[in-house]
Amino acid sequence: MPGSQGLICGEVQCPNPYQVACHQWNGLPSGEGARRSLPVLSGNSYDNTGSFSDVNWRHVKFIEQFSTDPNRKEAAWLMMSDVCKHCVNAPCLEVCPTGAILRTEFDTVYINEPACNGCRDCVSACPFGVIHMSADPSKLVAQKCTFCYDRLQHKRVPACAQACPTQSIRFGPLSELKEQARARVNQLKKQGVDKARLYGADDSVLGGLNSFYLLVDTPETYGLPSNPKVPSRSVPVSSFWSIVSACLTALGILFAFRNRTGPAPTPGGRP
Repeated sequence: MPGSQGLICGEVQCPNPYQVACHQWNGLPSGEGARRSLPVLSGNSYDNTGSFSDVNWRHVKFIEQFSTDPNRKEAAWLMMSDVCKHCVNAPCLEVCPTGAILRTEFDTVYINEPACNGCRDCVSACPFGVIHMSADPSKLVAQKCTFCYDRLQHKRVPACAQACPTQSIRFGPLSELKEQARARVNQLKKQGVDKARLYGADDSVLGGLNSFYLLVDTPETYGLPSNPKVPSRSVPVSSFWSIVSACLTALGILFAFRNRTGPAPTPGGRP
């Protein structure tokens, strides 16, 4: 079987080529909803998609940071090319009731559309807001990045990585990508970028991400959760409190029943 393949999304310098490549390769229409008209500009900096959607499987985030003085003497412009993380412990895969979401031989997470029943469990389980339901009335299934599974099967690089002109998106064996990414973090820190870090390169985030990120600020700055959870991890705690609540309810009913069935008082209120 092929080894684990991954993407490293580094410092983004241009937003459009890999978004266009994703649309073209996967035959995704522009716009939103059933009309499929051209989208209106978001008004949020140069962010032209606003968020993930059923037809936007890659989203470039723009984070503008300015100092509080009226002249904005200090400014920073951060960009992040976001995509499905293809988590090692994928919450969407765990909650899928039909087995439509599966792990491929490349260790990526793939939605087998014919098996999807449109239940939306995966949509609510994803902590990154990646998965959306198709707005096409004839195709009400979950949609997200496929990691270009059809290209990987033919030993081809994912469309976004191939189209990226600055190599901010790189594809290859995970072990090699992590070495390259750590070297780049060390280089940035020597240049004074103290907040440079990797997100998802180790197992602290859902067991590791097959699409991980080089950030130059905190995860929250980019809208990423620091400690996302797998749904099953909260089951024991929830079950404990459910059992405690059930026991307290049963005791309350028992005491109420005993009070109702006690000896009736004698006339005059004396025993």
